[in-house]
Amino acid sequence: MIDSAPSKALSALGLTAQGGRDVEVTGLSVDSRKTRPGHLFAALPGSRAHGAAFVEDALRLGAAAVLTDPAGAEIARPALAEHPHVAQVIVEDPRAALASAAALFFGAQPRVAVAVTGTNGKTSVATFTRQIWERLGEAAANIGTTGVEGAFSAPSSHTTPEPVTLHGLLAEMAGHGITHVAMEASSHGLAQRRLDGVHLTAAGFTSFSQDHLDYHESFEAYFEAKAGLFSRVLPDDGVAVIHADDAKAPALVEIVEGRDIGLITVGRGAGCDLRITGQRFSATGQELRFTWRGNPRLVRLGL
Repeated sequence: MIDSAPSKALSALGLTAQGGRDVEVTGLSVDSRKTRPGHLFAALPGSRAHGAAFVEDALRLGAAAVLTDPAGAEIARPALAEHPHVAQVIVEDPRAALASAAALFFGAQPRVAVAVTGTNGKTSVATFTRQIWERLGEAAANIGTTGVEGAFSAPSSHTTPEPVTLHGLLAEMAGHGITHVAMEASSHGLAQRRLDGVHLTAAGFTSFSQDHLDYHESFEAYFEAKAGLFSRVLPDDGVAVIHADDAKAPALVEIVEGRDIGLITVGRGAGCDLRITGQRFSATGQELRFTWRGNPRLVRLGL
């Protein structure tokens, strides 16, 4: 829960309450214990319990509006009946609605934002991207498993923070002059719509292998969650960067080409835009040979 933005009407957050009530919202919360007077409390479905079970607690702390799904509205009906002045926003996908509302509530984000997904390599790619920007003189940060690092730092309990925290963090970064941010997009975060509402400049894919089946239940659902970065989150003016050597790359390329958005392929294959042609390692680093759309390049990287 972050309260660093002026209050806004529900309609300004893209939300419509039952009966058309358009109350002013002073903040957003997903944890009933952190609800404050005037907040919109998002009662979200969970794997263990529905957030609607805690609506009564949020109302007692002064929530002015409740966002939930039809199942949540039924669970919270007795509590809401005792607070007829509270605006009720009932939608089929409250996670998506919350992410969009959080983006509108906080408003700002760094000018350039990129996200990377994949079973392995997310932290490395996000960190290296931030370091490259720093060498270019940009005020940059990265968000992920290790928290928030770079020219702006903060702890984070999730690889991809929930949307209220994420959008509040992005607005705070922008307010501190951060212009570039690289984010890790976990499959959990994508499935739970945490990145929705972030305007991405580019999105990257590293690799795909069996993982997190305790959450996603199937290999197909796990891939669908990751693919959502390219099918849903990346805007039409964004660019997708795909590791073409991975077996799942063709499926992602098909998604990207179907949307007619920018595409850069990376790998060792002859058709890659950025093709790795050779590596030589030493005690002090490595020498990397690659071609960029046919033009050869050589770079030496220190440890």
